[in-house]
Amino acid sequence: MKRRIAREIIVQSLYQMEMNDVESADAVEMLLEEASEENETDRVITDEIQLKHYVVEHVNGVWEHKVAIDDMLEHYLKGWQMSRLSRVDRQILRLAAYEMVFANDVPAKVAVNEAIDLAKHFGTDDSGKFVNGVLGKMIQEIDTIKADHS
Repeated sequence: MKRRIAREIIVQSLYQMEMNDVESADAVEMLLEEASEENETDRVITDEIQLKHYVVEHVNGVWEHKVAIDDMLEHYLKGWQMSRLSRVDRQILRLAAYEMVFANDVPAKVAVNEAIDLAKHFGTDDSGKFVNGVLGKMIQEIDTIKADHS
């Protein structure tokens, strides 16, 4: 399973959930079905069951910890509020924060790099720099943050 594809689907699922007020299972199912039918993005999905499990686990994890994640991110936004961010940037930051603090399967630096790449792919011209700035501040205190949320 390629985690890059999984992260793209996670971000899109979180976006769908926030935008259209749908349940995680519905958002994930729709996006996985779309990814397997319309291969416009050159996604090669070879292990759909494993991918679905990973995506659902992370989407539910982000959503379950959303309040804590948003509070945590607000501290590092400096002059911004979560509600004022673009929906795409907000979902990317949430996923990265979840991976850095609550999931133990990804090193924090990898989560940051992947988030920057997602922001460049899905966001505006400035999204990559913005995400890098927020997560760069956060990663400097990651051990303390993890200890506070364990």
